[in-house]
Order: sequence, then C-alpha cells, then structure tokens
Amino acid sequence: MLYDLNSEALRFENRNEAASKIIDILPAHQMCHEGWVLVAISAEGVPIAEAVAKKLGLGYDLLLTEAVYAPNNPECQIAMVSETEEIVIHTELVESFGINLDFIYGEAHRKYEEKVLKYVYKYRKGDLIDSLKDKNVLLVDEGCETGLTVLTCIKTAIGAGARSVSYATPVIASNVVVGLEAVVDEIFTVFRVANFVDVDFYYRDHAPLTQEEVKAIIESSSNYLPFQKTGDIRTCSILLK
Repeated sequence: MLYDLNSEALRFENRNEAASKIIDILPAHQMCHEGWVLVAISAEGVPIAEAVAKKLGLGYDLLLTEAVYAPNNPECQIAMVSETEEIVIHTELVESFGINLDFIYGEAHRKYEEKVLKYVYKYRKGDLIDSLKDKNVLLVDEGCETGLTVLTCIKTAIGAGARSVSYATPVIASNVVVGLEAVVDEIFTVFRVANFVDVDFYYRDHAPLTQEEVKAIIESSSNYLPFQKTGDIRTCSILLK
C-alpha cells in the first residue's frame, strides 16, 4: 500500500516491532520449504534479520558495504562498494556534479581496503561471504531511502551465484520501489511512502547500533551462518505444523 502522509501511523516503535510486521508479510512456508538464506545489508538491519531468522528457523549472513561520498560533501553518497568489490554508482548525481569516475573507483578501493576488510574480519573472521550460491536470498534492512545499498547488495548476491534475490524492509520510498522491481524477484515491505523523510523518522526508538552491539548479536545467535556450529539452526517449525 502506498502512503502519502508522514504521520505517527507510519512509525514503528522500534526494530523489534518492525521485524514482527515484516514476518507477518513474508511467505514463511515457501521460505522454509526452499531453505532461503537471509542477508542483513547493514549493521542496523542485523536485529531485524536475526528476529526473522530465529522465528523461521533459517540462517542469515551480513553483507558488508561502504559508501563513497562526493568530494567536499561528506553527506552526499555517490557510490557504494561491497565486500566483493562490486560497485554501484549514483549516475545522476555523478553526472550533475561532474565527478570523475577515476575518483570514484579510487575512493571505492580505498574504502574497501581501509574499512570493508576490517568489517569482514570483525563480523566474519576474515572470510568473504560464501553462503549464497544456488540459494534463494532475502536481503533485509531496516529501511530504504535511496536504494543505493540494496542495489549494491543485489549485484553482489547475483555475482555470488544466488538463484533468486528478494528484498524485505519495513519502510521504503515509493520511487525507489519502481527501480528495484526490475532487478529483484520480490519486494516485501510494510510501508511504501511517497514523501519519504529518512529512515530514522519512521522509528520512535531508533538508537544507533555500535559495532560491539552488532557483534554481540551475531556471536550469541544460533542462526548467524558464519559463526554457526553444526546443528545450530533448528528445523523450521512452520514446516512441522
């Protein structure tokens, strides 16, 4: 459903409520039967992916990315690089600002070397993501304003051999949906907002997550695939009903 008003009716109490509402709209039986893999595409998306994975008895991973910003404007994202060095560029912004592509690729490589690889070590003990080949993948985040992150992760998942790629997020800008529908199999969302403010606006309690808080979630999880021990993930309870 498309919403035009930015009101209290469009706000989640916190990430737990957002995860609960996402669970309600997912094709749970199909996901369990086909053994989908969930992939959080941001640190903030980890609590939502953890809640969904725990509820459905599925495994999840964390796909790591880093933004590239415009010269002299540290708040304007012009590109994104993933842990497999896939790069997606915001072409309209780059062309309007006249930004040289050599700058973007140089910055993307620097961000990859200085930040992304450190995250890979922290959150996956140095191993690059390898759980997507021949899998039905559900990318998960807490919200979507521009689509740059999810486009980068879609490109990465396809490059990693995913069988299908779908996307779940509690709230998304309606104009972004139009662009994503052409490159994903399904989009699952609670609110599609025409006049999107920012992700933070749609959560009453939206405290930022520190790296240590994210690490604590995944280290204590029995569903986080990189740290999984044999037999950790329970059989999907939905299939047993």
